[in-house]
Formats: sequence, structure tokens, C-alpha cells
Amino acid sequence: MRRCSRTACPAEAVATLTFDYAESLAVLGPLAFRPEPHGYDLCARHAERTSAPRGWHIVRQTPPGEVVSRA
Repeated sequence: MRRCSRTACPAEAVATLTFDYAESLAVLGPLAFRPEPHGYDLCARHAERTSAPRGWHIVRQTPPGEVVSRA
């Protein structure tokens, strides 16, 4: 089990956040197969609350078959 990268969060990681600085793009996808040195593993709560820095875009990738619902 990999833990969330957020300080003091003991929850299990379910997603990986990476950044493409050249494109001002943050990508949040399913948990990477292996820990990535420049990625951040996040639990479900922190993944849901993640936002991109001002002027950046965020892409949320979902595993095949999973439906994302936004209210």
C-alpha cells in the first residue's frame, strides 16, 4: 500500500498527480504502477479536492469503465 503524499495524511493513495511545466498542465490519473519520482500519490479525498495553479489546466483521467459525475 502506498500512502497519500499529503503531509500527515495516513490514507491509501488511489491517484497520481504529475505536472507538465512546459504546457502549464497538471494531470491527475489512476495510481501509477510504480512510484514516480516527480509525481504525487493522492488519496481519494485529496485527489477530488486538487486544483491546478492559476493559469494552468488540469486533466483528470479516469480508468476505463469508470464514470465521473460532477454536480
